[in-house]
Amino acid sequence: MAIESIKMPQLGESVTEGTIEKWLVKPGDHVEKYDSLAEVNTDKVTAEVPSSFTGTIKEILVQEGQTVAVGEIVCTIETEGESSESAQPEAAPAQAEPANEMPAEGSKKPESPVKREKGAAAGRYSPAVLRLSQDHDINLSDVEGSGRDGRITRKDIQAIIDSGEKPQSKPAATESSAQPEVKQAAPATAPAPSTSAQSAVNVPVAPGDIEIPITGVRRAIANNMLKSKHEAPHAWTMIEVDVTEMVKYRDSLKAEFKQKEGFNLTYFAFFVKAVSQALKEFPMMNSMWAGDKIVQKKDINISIAVATDEALYVPVIQQADEKTIKGIGREITELAGKVRSGKLKSQEMQGGTFTVNNTGSFGSVQSMGIINHPQAAILQVESIVKRPVVMDNGMIGVRDMVNLCLSLDHRVLDGLVAGHFLARVKEILENVSSETTSVY
Repeated sequence: MAIESIKMPQLGESVTEGTIEKWLVKPGDHVEKYDSLAEVNTDKVTAEVPSSFTGTIKEILVQEGQTVAVGEIVCTIETEGESSESAQPEAAPAQAEPANEMPAEGSKKPESPVKREKGAAAGRYSPAVLRLSQDHDINLSDVEGSGRDGRITRKDIQAIIDSGEKPQSKPAATESSAQPEVKQAAPATAPAPSTSAQSAVNVPVAPGDIEIPITGVRRAIANNMLKSKHEAPHAWTMIEVDVTEMVKYRDSLKAEFKQKEGFNLTYFAFFVKAVSQALKEFPMMNSMWAGDKIVQKKDINISIAVATDEALYVPVIQQADEKTIKGIGREITELAGKVRSGKLKSQEMQGGTFTVNNTGSFGSVQSMGIINHPQAAILQVESIVKRPVVMDNGMIGVRDMVNLCLSLDHRVLDGLVAGHFLARVKEILENVSSETTSVY
C-alpha cells in the first residue's frame, strides 16, 4: 500500500486558493480514478475535484467551509503499491510546504512565538490570510486559528470581519514580535473595506424581514468586486453610436439565419466582433496590471457576463478576433446555455483579457461597470433605442442609437488610448451594412 496526496487544484489562471464547499466522500470510501471527491469554490467558478488515484480515502485534512491555498493537501488516499511506511515521509514535508508562504521564514525563534503557543502551523499564513488581515487591520497574533494544528484560515479572518469586532489586543503593552510585522504591512486605506463590511453586519432585522444566507459563489463575487474597486482606480467614459444600418442588416437576416443555423443572430455578436477588432488595433486596451509591470496580452479573449437567478458568471470567447460574427454568436449561445444549465466548465472561464457586458438586455441605457480583475477595462453595451437625431444635412430623423460605457483601470490605461479605442468601435459599428459586412 502507498499513501497518495490530493492537493487543492488551480482552477483558473489567477486563482490562488479555493474553499471546500462540500465533501462527496468520507474516510474509508473506495474511489476510482477521476471520481469526484469534493466541491470547491473559487472567485472564478464552483467545480468538483477529481481523484488522481484509485484507492481508499484515508484522511480528510480540510474541513467543509475551509479555504486553503492552491497546492495544499486536502486529503490522502491509500492505494496499492509501496508500503505506507515508505510513502509517509513524503506526505509529512508536503504539509509543511506552506511555510514558504511566510514573508520572512529565515529566523526560527525570535519571529515565531505564535508557533510555540498555538501549534506548528499557526505562524504560517497563506497569502490570502495575510492580504485579508492587512486590508482589515487585523492583528494575526490575536487570532485563534481553527485550521489544522491551529493554523489561521481565511474563514477565521472572514468570521472576524463579518462580526464587526476585532480581537482584543494591547499594542502598547504587548511585546509580541509577530505584532509589529502585521501592523507595518497594514495599508492606510484599510478602513474603507472594513467600514463597509461592518455596516453590512449592523443592519437591523425587523419582523417580516428575510435574511438570505451568503452562498460561496456570492461571497466569491463580492470579494472579487471589492478587490477590483479597492485596488484599481476606476475611470469611466461613454460614447454614443448610431447603429441604424446594423439593426436593419441584422433584422433582414434574422429569420433566415435562425432557420439555417439553428440559433438566433443577436446584436450582441456584432458588438463583440467590433470590440475584438478594435482591440487588435489598440492592443494596450488588452492589458493587465501586474504590480511591477503591465502585461499586454497577445490573445484577444473576450469575457462575457451571463447572469442566473443566484450569481453572475463570466465565460470566455477565446481568440474572438479570429472568429466570424456567426462563430461569435454560436459561442455566446452555447456558453450562456451551459451557465444556465450548470454545465459550464472551469476552463471555459479562464484566460479572459477584456470584458463585454450586455447590460442592454435588461433595458439599461447607461451604467458604470466594475472591472473584471485583473483585466484593465470592461465595456457595457446598453439598450438600442430609437431617438430623434440631427442628421448631417441638418434634418431631424429617428435613428437606432446605443450608448457604449467603458470603465478602465487608470493605472494601465489613459483617456487618450481609451478615447481612440471607443472611437474605432463606433466607426466599425456605424459602417456595418449588407454591402460591407458578412456574418460568415
